[in-house]
Amino acid sequence: MEVSNGLGLIDRPEKRALIRMLAPEFVVLAETGQKNPLAQVVAADWAGEMCDDLEAGASLVVAEGRESGTVGLFEPDGQVRDALVDAIAREVPLDRVVFEAPRKTQQAWLINHLGPSVNLGNIELGDVLPVETLRLGLRADTAGLTTAGIPR
Repeated sequence: MEVSNGLGLIDRPEKRALIRMLAPEFVVLAETGQKNPLAQVVAADWAGEMCDDLEAGASLVVAEGRESGTVGLFEPDGQVRDALVDAIAREVPLDRVVFEAPRKTQQAWLINHLGPSVNLGNIELGDVLPVETLRLGLRADTAGLTTAGIPR
């Protein structure tokens, strides 16, 4: 069950209450970030919301990137908001975060920056095998990685 405020219609306390209500009976994925490209992105707020969502019972937290890869985690041109990713990585257990990353450049950046075991979402079915080759360091974009994720 996904609990999201992607449209900006509920506040954080209401979101946490929904997660607490659903978590005993469902696997809850709590998404942070809005689908509105004009929404303000404050890294500390995202990290805090994700921590709150996990404390409320979410199994995983999802960092909004949308299918377009142009909102939330990403600038309108698709570039990664690296300060946002770094804030999330400092505050939230990475094994509990799913980074939506539909574009190859975004996937490669996250794999190079956070390691090959980073959880990626919004991957097209036809891109699953290419993403795995990125994870294994078998493509030019991630050729500096070993299968253990340690730079060569």
